[in-house]
Amino acid sequence: MKTNILDINGKEKARINLPKCFSSEVRVDIVNKVLEVKKTKQPYGASPVAGKEYSASGKWKHRRHVWKSQYGRGWSRIPRKIFSRRGSQFRAEGATVPNTRGGRRAHPPKAISMINTKKINKKEMKIAFISALSASANKKFVEDKYERIEKLTKDVPLIIESKIITLKTKELLTSLKKILGKDLFEIAIKKKKIRAGKGKLRARKYKSNAGLLVVIGNNEKLGTNSIDVVNIKSLGVTDLAKGGVGRLTVYTEQAIKDLGEKLK
Repeated sequence: MKTNILDINGKEKARINLPKCFSSEVRVDIVNKVLEVKKTKQPYGASPVAGKEYSASGKWKHRRHVWKSQYGRGWSRIPRKIFSRRGSQFRAEGATVPNTRGGRRAHPPKAISMINTKKINKKEMKIAFISALSASANKKFVEDKYERIEKLTKDVPLIIESKIITLKTKELLTSLKKILGKDLFEIAIKKKKIRAGKGKLRARKYKSNAGLLVVIGNNEKLGTNSIDVVNIKSLGVTDLAKGGVGRLTVYTEQAIKDLGEKLK
């Protein structure tokens, strides 16, 4: 499978043979399985000592013939904290349990239930990685992922000369606009907006799109916040298939060479 290498102005510079992984079968089921395994959630829950941190103290017994007992006093069997005592006479108030003032919650969220313990086989992980790479080089998957693209006019994957990593942010964005075109460039730039609904009150006020992914070689560096940049060493399924297979991806010339060596 051959494709064009583009210069920083979006013009064809040369042709290159792509590694075999770009023409492999796309196993969407295995990619989705890996994405499910890789899901992360910040665990949260109630404090282990919730409802037990009151300053007054004392434990009641429920047996008869015991001086410090609730038995025979006409009290319900609710745990109580003792405020004061005069001999065997006590001043107490219900505490600890959910139906009392200042008590713990009845069914608080459990942090342990939010820890993802799912695993996946190494072979499945490799198939998913190759499938995600192959989907980024398949027009059908890219068109299906982005509703705003009626028909993709550019060849995928987009491969740019490694000179692009030397550009500053403003020049980089100008170059990408020439390479991608106006419609694709609108999709490529990361945008953040305020979420609709109650999520705003729950520490997730903003939503952002995935945007363009730029894959660079092992020894290359590119710093920008407008797009996602990933090195071949740390490239994974979650990068290539963020939000589903077919993410709009740009590779540098050096990244293709390093990828070919990595997946021999």
